[in-house]
Amino acid sequence: MEALETALGFWEDALAAYTAGVTGGVALTSQEEAEFTALLQRVIDDAYTLQDQCEHLFLHQHSVLFRSSSVTPVPSEVAADLFERRTLTSASSYESFVSASGDIADLRDLEEFDEALYPLYQAALKQHEDGGIPYRDVRTDRVRCANDVEYVCKVHCIRLACQLLFSQEGTKQFFADSGRQIIADLLVRADKDPKDVVLAYDAMLEFLTNCEWPDVELELQGRGVKALTFYDVVLDFILMDAFDDLENPPSSVTAVVQNRWLSNGFKESALSTAVWSVLRAKRRMLKYQDGFIAHFYDVSEHLSPVLAWGFMGPDENIRELCTFFKDQIVGLLQDMFSFTTVRYTTVEELATDIMTLATQRSETISQRLGL
Repeated sequence: MEALETALGFWEDALAAYTAGVTGGVALTSQEEAEFTALLQRVIDDAYTLQDQCEHLFLHQHSVLFRSSSVTPVPSEVAADLFERRTLTSASSYESFVSASGDIADLRDLEEFDEALYPLYQAALKQHEDGGIPYRDVRTDRVRCANDVEYVCKVHCIRLACQLLFSQEGTKQFFADSGRQIIADLLVRADKDPKDVVLAYDAMLEFLTNCEWPDVELELQGRGVKALTFYDVVLDFILMDAFDDLENPPSSVTAVVQNRWLSNGFKESALSTAVWSVLRAKRRMLKYQDGFIAHFYDVSEHLSPVLAWGFMGPDENIRELCTFFKDQIVGLLQDMFSFTTVRYTTVEELATDIMTLATQRSETISQRLGL
């Protein structure tokens, strides 16, 4: 376990030093650099898992070693000594590591193994290298990718998975019903009548059922959206942009909310008025006055003031619910972009894993909001 701790420290130092050395402010790294960091990150993740398993087996008080009479238990003083001695910092251990580094196989020796693990991701890397992959924004840190190349390539894979998922009517209905339920529950918990927002939400769905998709595509292209997928439109453009805006509200809004001389009722009314004014101004600038963005604004007029008050207002209960909702969405994204949580092997397997994650997160949100 001490040797594993030492190796883990070296691997983390190597990843940090290598990443700092190769990026140097460059937005996208090369294919080889992306492969190396992805492989090293997987080694680190697996090492942490092994470390946890070892601790549970050898050190945890509820381990089978301390329960079974057929196994000689580890003396408590030995267990305590092992638990406290987590790192080796002697010069000899470092010299051993350096001398062994010359025996490490060349990265190219691992390419076949890596492709066997993530063939879908490898195809995305090839796509990125040959023709590039369009993207609207880079959210590398938010979704915990090792670098921008990994993020962009995984976006490509997730797009393919979403296209497959939403070719099935059952999937469309699941996400439509889940979205309606979550929005209604949020307003109910904020003591608001959900009737109008549900009507606006259903009108938006009705529009999408009968719309001219080339017009919608042109409309969203004007907002930087590169593909008409659930990830690009709902998760990235709508939800993540909304969370970014709520984390960085205008100073005028902050000044009103933080003014201790104003009543909470006045603050909430002022905040709602500010949100509506912004949406009305944006609506006047729309090229398609009855397009997708217009219908989205109809929903936002009811939902955005509640979210803004939840994140910035003094009501701790509403803030906790809104923060929980945000954390669940961000957690879903981080899971979708994780090599260890979903399978970047085939489009079908990735789609299956994403659907499983979305179902679990939806149930968790609904249970929490429904309490």
